[in-house]
Amino acid sequence: MAAAQPTARHYDTILAPLITEKTTLLSEQNKVVFKVAENATKDEIAAAVESLFKVNVVKVNTLVQKGKTKRFRGIKGRRNDIKKAIVTLADGQSIDVTTGL
Repeated sequence: MAAAQPTARHYDTILAPLITEKTTLLSEQNKVVFKVAENATKDEIAAAVESLFKVNVVKVNTLVQKGKTKRFRGIKGRRNDIKKAIVTLADGQSIDVTTGL
């Protein structure tokens, strides 16, 4: 059986890597954090990461960060909600999110 090619569906599931101090510390534990689509399931996220980066996914944890209410020049606004996925990789594997695809 031939290796599956990444489809547009995988690129729609995983939107961007999140690079912060906390996610950099998580990378030491074989974990990578991605911004994902609101309707993406854990199985879809795992399949997308395995297909795009050619790694083995052990576990996927998801969370929805609610958007903050902010003010700009006296006008109230609200940031969008963001769904994040913390992907745990198998031992010895890593993803370099700084290079891109």
